[in-house]
Amino acid sequence: MFKDKNLQVIWLTSLLFAINSINPTATASEFSEPMQLCLLQQLESSDQATTIKDLTQKCEQIVSGSDDSNIRKLSKIEKRISNEISTNSNPNVITSHKRNYFLPLTYINQPNESPFRELSTDDPLDNLEAKFQISFKAPIAADLLTKGDAIHFGFTIQSYWQMYNTELSSPFRETNYQPELFYSLQNDWQLGDWTNRVILLGAEHQSNGRTQLLSRSWNRIYANFVFEKENWVVSFKPWYRIPEDEKTDPNQPDGDDNPDIDQFMGNFELTTVYQWDDQNISLMLRNNLRSDNHGAVQIDWSFPMGKRFKGYVQYFNGYGESLIDYDHNIERFGLGVLLTDFF
Repeated sequence: MFKDKNLQVIWLTSLLFAINSINPTATASEFSEPMQLCLLQQLESSDQATTIKDLTQKCEQIVSGSDDSNIRKLSKIEKRISNEISTNSNPNVITSHKRNYFLPLTYINQPNESPFRELSTDDPLDNLEAKFQISFKAPIAADLLTKGDAIHFGFTIQSYWQMYNTELSSPFRETNYQPELFYSLQNDWQLGDWTNRVILLGAEHQSNGRTQLLSRSWNRIYANFVFEKENWVVSFKPWYRIPEDEKTDPNQPDGDDNPDIDQFMGNFELTTVYQWDDQNISLMLRNNLRSDNHGAVQIDWSFPMGKRFKGYVQYFNGYGESLIDYDHNIERFGLGVLLTDFF
């Protein structure tokens, strides 16, 4: 059929995804989970000359003979990667990067009004506001150094909306834009009982797109090591901030808008996710590891809510939830809807 292996991967994963979407309870042997797992694993180890027909015949023999001892169940990260591959060449599909969500109800204990006071805005900020995040990525090149590696462009928007503050005409209090370019490498390195599934190496810029005196931005390079063990996934993301020139005048357009941001954002982010049945519980930690200790913690809980969306609960406490609040300690609790999850 397809001699090009990348086309085989896309074709096969798209077919299996379509089958499950149309009839997730199919019981025919060719559509069963052992058959799907066998096809994906046989494709992984096959050569360029192998056709889909060859793989199907081989897996039919394995499944029909009840010999599934060599069929390894795909992990959560492997399933996500497989689903992403099936969308890479589809111009009508946007592949998610980080979580995509909308929290129409969030309560913040101490809205950071100090930056706006510099602009002589006298009306107070509301404690109640909406928060949402849109995040996607697209592959630029694949299979560069080894099979399965890729260079991606990613873009994330996170916005804080004073939706209920009619006195201020319901403004968007803060919006952060985060483009990034990163290289991803798949592997199966073992560290005790944990498997390092993915390593990401990237560079990212984050800015709130504002003019002086509300401008906030920084650039950093990072690595991200993603480990997996049964229902647990752990991500360790250290980074290095790229230095900028010091400003001689706060109103000048170039130079460092926030020279002390690393004192509050720290130099790493540690995230762990646990899947319990159809629910995901995650914990994010940041810390500067200094005597003047600053950091942040975020707890997330997602749960089924219909066929397409998930319910979403988010709690944040600390510094750096947004760039305008990077040096302001806040506590937020939010309720809403999750469009895309980790897995």
